[in-house]
Amino acid sequence: MQPESLFDHETVLLGEAVLALDIKPSGVYVDGTYGRGGHSERILSQLGNAGRLVVVDKDPEAIADAQAKYASDSRVSVWQGSFRDFSVAVTAAGVESGKIDGLLLDLGVSSPQLDDASRGFSFMREGGLDMRMNPDEGVSAAQWLFESTEKEIADVLWRYGEERFSKRIARAIKSKCAEKEKPLETTLELADLIVAATPNKREPGKHPATRSFQAIRIKINQELEDVEQCLHRAVDSLLPNGRLVVISFHSLEDRVVKHFMRDMSRTPRLPKGLPVPDSEIPARMRLIGKASKASQGEVSVNPRSRSAIMRVAEMNAPAV
Repeated sequence: MQPESLFDHETVLLGEAVLALDIKPSGVYVDGTYGRGGHSERILSQLGNAGRLVVVDKDPEAIADAQAKYASDSRVSVWQGSFRDFSVAVTAAGVESGKIDGLLLDLGVSSPQLDDASRGFSFMREGGLDMRMNPDEGVSAAQWLFESTEKEIADVLWRYGEERFSKRIARAIKSKCAEKEKPLETTLELADLIVAATPNKREPGKHPATRSFQAIRIKINQELEDVEQCLHRAVDSLLPNGRLVVISFHSLEDRVVKHFMRDMSRTPRLPKGLPVPDSEIPARMRLIGKASKASQGEVSVNPRSRSAIMRVAEMNAPAV
């Protein structure tokens, strides 16, 4: 593994995301996807002595970074695990359940994870075919591909990558595994298989392995399931006027977030015959502004921000 210092991380929508949290100096905030702490640092700069920040990440390297950086800051609690279990992290930090002022999620893979070839996330660099955000849990991408059926692989490539050549790619993967009688070993081995299995009808400017690597990574790390569970738990954890800020990087994530926030911002429809009009029952949340994207200036500095979409919602006060 290469030294951590070699891997730079440009925090996407840094100012916009923290501004959207509407920081209160004495508030409690959760950075559910710490990465390398860009958002956390900005949040802390706006917190007073009574404020609290709970940082969460699956990745042990990210957690080690946070522990080293904030070892002497009593306002910060560090917890390793999925952001879907942020409420557990909050309780472990000694914060009362349901007393959170803001939750931030910066979804997807971080730059240090992508740039470190040994993590197995990149189809452009030679490395072990792992893809786990926490290498100490679950099965690697190599093992999953070896143990899964051709149909299971094709279904994942189509569902999470919208890969139109999913069946051809799955067939090539299983054929190679059968030939070797052992799992695929490296990222480039898989990438080369995908290139060979796909026709020349490719998306301009996009590597043929892009969608497949995305799909496999999402499956290995249960990313969409984590997002769905986290969003629903946020409703019971945020205070009135508490903010939920989510940055997504592909359409599947954004669709989940968009539909959730839309549904939570609608007035619930009551059964007919009840002596209470729908208008008297407030929606759980309200949308704050429209979906935001990175500015041209940010994209020019950090091309990975091009696909980022940020959505914000705020909790309404419960009906009295």
